[in-house]
Amino acid sequence: MRGVVLAAALAAPWMAQNALAQNSEYANKLAPYVASPTRVMDRMLELANMKPGETLYDLGCGDGRILIAAVEKYKVKAVGVEISPRLVARAKAAIAKAGVQDRARVIQGDVLNTDPDGADVVYLYLSTRLNEQLRPRLEAHLKPGARVVSHDYPVPGWKPTKVEETEGSQRHEIYLYEMPPVKQ
Repeated sequence: MRGVVLAAALAAPWMAQNALAQNSEYANKLAPYVASPTRVMDRMLELANMKPGETLYDLGCGDGRILIAAVEKYKVKAVGVEISPRLVARAKAAIAKAGVQDRARVIQGDVLNTDPDGADVVYLYLSTRLNEQLRPRLEAHLKPGARVVSHDYPVPGWKPTKVEETEGSQRHEIYLYEMPPVKQ
């Protein structure tokens, strides 16, 4: 009997993951939705050193909290990209409720097909594998001096300008990258 219970316990995470994959809303999902803790989000935005009028792209914006915080605190323009229609609707509602729809918007789409042209800052909370897939697109579309700030997962092949570990009961790493000048 213990063997059956143990086998069921070991299979449960796989079964739950497989059930999510079968659900059409999650079938093409690139990364699970996990919100950045507020203290991590705030520190990431500080490290990005945003100035009024700049543009932030949040790739995989979830509920839009980062977009709203950036617009309100740093007076920037913000664009979120999210694949889940449910989260897009939630983010748009939150943006409207905050009254910042003139400076923040959400696009439903795949981050791997997004061209962050005009972005001064790109915010990421994706897997290392996904960051690696995004790297060529970011290199092609970001201007020199643009900053990329990533929560917990590095961008393979890039050397961070700064890596910071947060304090608290759960530790998080924040990676800050700056796009280099164009080589002549």
